[in-house]
Amino acid sequence: MKNILRIITLTLVFALTACKHQSKDEEVHLQNLTDTETVTDDKITKNVFTDSYGDKLEATLNETKNTIIVRFDGKTYEMKKSDELPEYTATNPDYQYSDIRGEITFLRKGYNMVLFHHKKDKQDSNTKMASY
Repeated sequence: MKNILRIITLTLVFALTACKHQSKDEEVHLQNLTDTETVTDDKITKNVFTDSYGDKLEATLNETKNTIIVRFDGKTYEMKKSDELPEYTATNPDYQYSDIRGEITFLRKGYNMVLFHHKKDKQDSNTKMASY
């Protein structure tokens, strides 16, 4: 008899705690959301490159802020564009990303170790050379 009474009591306690409704403080007011919305007009370009080993590098370039976010091997690196280096090169204290004439290189600066290298495929020309 005592076990049945305990089971009924526990069931009532769980039922009462599970049926509570959301309080008024937690309700979302849609009117306040429209006041805080901001619109960004950043020019963002996203590219995915694959090297000869099958590794993939995702580069998200924000041309407005001159920053790039590189995702490689499950990690994310944020870098700032460097004006001193050629073409498009971005660096942070540990890593460097460069895009020079379509050749993508991502390296670790302190160790001079190339982590990713992608060479742009050459376009096959449709013109045929005449042989005499």
